[in-house]
Amino acid sequence: MAIDIQIPEFPESITEGTIGAWVKNVGDMVTEGETIVEVETDKVVLEIPAPANGVIEKILKSENDTVSSNEVVGQLVEQDSESNNASKVDEPTGNYSTDDMKLTSRDIKSSQRNTHGGYKKTSPSVRKQMHEKGVSLDDVTPTGKNKRVMKSDVNSAAQQVKSPNLISHSFSNEVERVPMSSLRKKISERLVSAQHEYAMLTTFNEVNMQQVISIRSKHKESFQDKHGVKLGFMSFFVLAAVEALKAYPIMNASVDNNDIVYHQYIDVGVAVSTERGLIVPVVRGADAKSLANIEIEINKLAERARDNKLGIDDLVGGTFTITNGGVFGSMLSTPIVNPPQSAILGMHAIEKRPIVVDDEIIIAPMMYLALSYDHRIIDGREAVLFLSRIKQIIENPIQLLLHI
Repeated sequence: MAIDIQIPEFPESITEGTIGAWVKNVGDMVTEGETIVEVETDKVVLEIPAPANGVIEKILKSENDTVSSNEVVGQLVEQDSESNNASKVDEPTGNYSTDDMKLTSRDIKSSQRNTHGGYKKTSPSVRKQMHEKGVSLDDVTPTGKNKRVMKSDVNSAAQQVKSPNLISHSFSNEVERVPMSSLRKKISERLVSAQHEYAMLTTFNEVNMQQVISIRSKHKESFQDKHGVKLGFMSFFVLAAVEALKAYPIMNASVDNNDIVYHQYIDVGVAVSTERGLIVPVVRGADAKSLANIEIEINKLAERARDNKLGIDDLVGGTFTITNGGVFGSMLSTPIVNPPQSAILGMHAIEKRPIVVDDEIIIAPMMYLALSYDHRIIDGREAVLFLSRIKQIIENPIQLLLHI
């Protein structure tokens, strides 16, 4: 019996997706729950599982084709588990020569079989990187979970393979042209749209990190022993933002046509850098979580983001976002608000600078903060006071415990 391979229902904030890659091809045997096709949205790459045991019969949507919610993209012919297992016994699993199994970068998109049997799992961005570096799948030794090829694996293989992908011109200059990924195109469209639709402004302040650094240094070992994660700076800023959002709820609101929507909950998005770009998973109900619970959840979300294991539900519905360019050395920036939210907080690098305290000049670890906001509903007064409130809490973190 033929069964449809169907795109899941997208949330309201996602209107469409793009076929990133077919992990399986027509004629391939699959088991229920096994990933058969990857779909890129502007938020995440979805791994679509096989709806049953069977054989891929039809592929109706090709790579880079646009798809919508519930759209049928292929079909498989269902087989029972015994037939499936019997077929697998007859399937060759190894003993191929390198020449027989050698894949070019062009072949990578249509096949992922390796010389050791089984499959090496790759994401669209990794396949693009392999193409750029002239590395075939057969050259790569995967180190990720379940034979997933990581970016570092491609870099290691590239050291052994000479890339032929540079285009040489008559005037001896060299360029490389790589198509923008569907995910990157959608991200750029959203950011440009936000710039056009929002009346975006940014206000700045600086914060003395000495108290937070002291707490972190004194308690980091006992914190990790008890909770199993390292104590970072982000959890302090999430809690500080929660307190400030309670004091200035307009910062937690959004615009819906001619209405202002005040959210009665605080879901904080935390930007995470991955090989596919910046992704913003959401810490749900941050206003009801302790610092330790927030730190644990941030670590889990970051790990899942880097392993491409986030679902759409992990990425939608945030009411406020925090991004930390300081981990890359940024001293100051103007972050772009993440629609449909109305504000975003940017953290930056910590640098020792001279400041005046009680009429004396001291050296302190300072961080610049940037708050970008939608001036359509947020006045400068609220934005400045909101950022000042975060500064007060970070410089006196005991307020987080006493809620004062």
